[in-house]
Amino acid sequence: MKAWKKVYVGLIVAFLYAPILVLIAQSFNASRYRGHFTGFTTEWYVNLLEDEDMIAAFLNTLTIGVTAALCATLLGLVTALAMRGMGRKAQMALRGLANVPLLNADIVTGISLMLLFLGLGLRLGYDTILLAHIVICLPYALLCILPQVLGLDRVYYEAAVDLGATPWQAFRKVLLPELMPGIAAAFLLSFAMSADDFIVTYFTKGAGIDTLTTAIYAQLKLGIHPEMYALSTLFFVGVIAFVALLLGNYRVLKQRRRLQEV
Repeated sequence: MKAWKKVYVGLIVAFLYAPILVLIAQSFNASRYRGHFTGFTTEWYVNLLEDEDMIAAFLNTLTIGVTAALCATLLGLVTALAMRGMGRKAQMALRGLANVPLLNADIVTGISLMLLFLGLGLRLGYDTILLAHIVICLPYALLCILPQVLGLDRVYYEAAVDLGATPWQAFRKVLLPELMPGIAAAFLLSFAMSADDFIVTYFTKGAGIDTLTTAIYAQLKLGIHPEMYALSTLFFVGVIAFVALLLGNYRVLKQRRRLQEV
């Protein structure tokens, strides 16, 4: 049975990563045509780094994603702390309202935000994309932080205050470390949702500005360029490196805690 389980897991992993491996191999293919390997080259990576429009789209994606994730995480934390002091019925009602955007179709959200911005007299562009991404990221941030906030034991906070700590010191040194896993998860998930979004971005962006998703979509209208294979490969490698860095830091922190306990 154990052998069959390993085979099954191996097939699942192969099913998930085989297309990505094909894409990585294609990014080093000297031929512009898929399925026809003519030699090894890094030309598509060089062309990608020389593409000013794609670099600008990448920078827009990065800055919008980080800013939207920070704002959504902060708003989610404040909202969760406020909901903690509410009654059970009010909490259930607000949690239900917070879950509605998660189930709502992206095209509905994108069109409604576009109409809202135009109705307020805002010019579609970088700022409207940022505001729209904060809106779509906030429910995910709240979903990550709220369970931890509701599960906090208030005794530790009250004990810190009784021992002379100010409310801010008690929050920063007692509550915040307990909430850090949820806050980190909220930030990472919000950034991923922002970087991956296309529909909402498409409806709220103005002329002359693009993120990676909209820039790639515009290029795909003219056909698939090999530079897109290189871009996807760099993204995948970046994610793997980031996850490896997180795991490495987690192991170091875990070892330090064990040494301190000893």
